[in-house]
Amino acid sequence: MTRDLPLIVEQQRFVSPAPAPQALAWQADALWMGSRDLRRVYGIDVKTWKVFEEKEAPGIPWAAVSMGQAIRFTIGEGPDDDRHLHSYLPGRGFSQADRIACPDLTGSYLSYDGQHVYLSQWYKHRILMLDVGGNVLRTLEIGAEICGHVFVNGLIYLLRGTEQNGESWSMARLDPREDKLEVEDLACMSFPCRSLTFDGECFWSNHRAANAIVSFTLPP
Repeated sequence: MTRDLPLIVEQQRFVSPAPAPQALAWQADALWMGSRDLRRVYGIDVKTWKVFEEKEAPGIPWAAVSMGQAIRFTIGEGPDDDRHLHSYLPGRGFSQADRIACPDLTGSYLSYDGQHVYLSQWYKHRILMLDVGGNVLRTLEIGAEICGHVFVNGLIYLLRGTEQNGESWSMARLDPREDKLEVEDLACMSFPCRSLTFDGECFWSNHRAANAIVSFTLPP
């Protein structure tokens, strides 16, 4: 990846309502965040920056994505941090009814195209398209570590780079409808990011080390 890229444009930076903000999803005009250290999820009204819902998670909430009424979380369970997908219904909480093991019990960030869930695997530098049972339908090779992705207008926007040597991340884009995938880097991230979501106008990510949640846009 080239470093001759413009920086993203930060719009707002908020203090996280809990330490180590990790999972992040936009649903129904609200932001949902999962704290890695406290193992809890929070519904946040972004207009007032007040928490309107808080629940304990069945493990470490590593990632989240809206799937309509429900929010899907990647949860790390047990001493080995085995990864499973769980559903969360706002106002009700987590359900064990449709808990699904991630492939090889690994995986982190999530996106959703309206039909399928996409799960990224950090160390394997890839995104997996899954069916409803968690089986792999397609593998998208990204060529770098992935710390977030989201669908916008049929395209996947993703954060890719490396955690090594102080962390270096770029905002990239690909069209999963193409037979030959081409990942295009668009901008450099200005902070070590975790998770990616989109509210219809701005992207959001966590600056976990600073206990901050940041909205941003791409450079013009």
